Amino acid sequence: MTQALNVDDYIAVQQLYADYGLTLDSGDFDHWPTFFTDDCRYLVQPRDNHDRGLPLATIMLTSKGMLLDRVYGIKETLFHDPYYQRHVIGAPVVRQRQANEWQCEASYAVFRTKRDQLSTVFNVGRSLDTLRRTEAGWRFATRLCVYDSEMVPNSIIYPV
Repeated sequence: MTQALNVDDYIAVQQLYADYGLTLDSGDFDHWPTFFTDDCRYLVQPRDNHDRGLPLATIMLTSKGMLLDRVYGIKETLFHDPYYQRHVIGAPVVRQRQANEWQCEASYAVFRTKRDQLSTVFNVGRSLDTLRRTEAGWRFATRLCVYDSEMVPNSIIYPV
């Protein structure tokens, strides 16, 4: 028999997902790495590669240090036409769970708005996540964003 889901933990996990999206929407990229464990993995991969078991990902970061480097790149070295993002993240579904580690899945949509243009759908897919309970609360140990389209407009600069 499966043990009942702890409501307090589930609410904390939902809050993690909501705070993650709002942090990215606000452009607070310095705060983004705090959602992850030190030994994290963050990947953004097209669905076709994921479904075929192919390892190639559009973005593959394998530690919090690499996330920090990405933040530095976003803020200091990347030059692009600025835009706003808005994340719509579905309620996470708990697929497997152990005491301090949960496997979750959530659908997402990211909209992009340039100041002088209409909003557009930028990226749509699902995240396959391993969450780990830490002293600071639940954090992403692995976040794999599998996007549905084979096409990405220009490039993915900001985190999904």
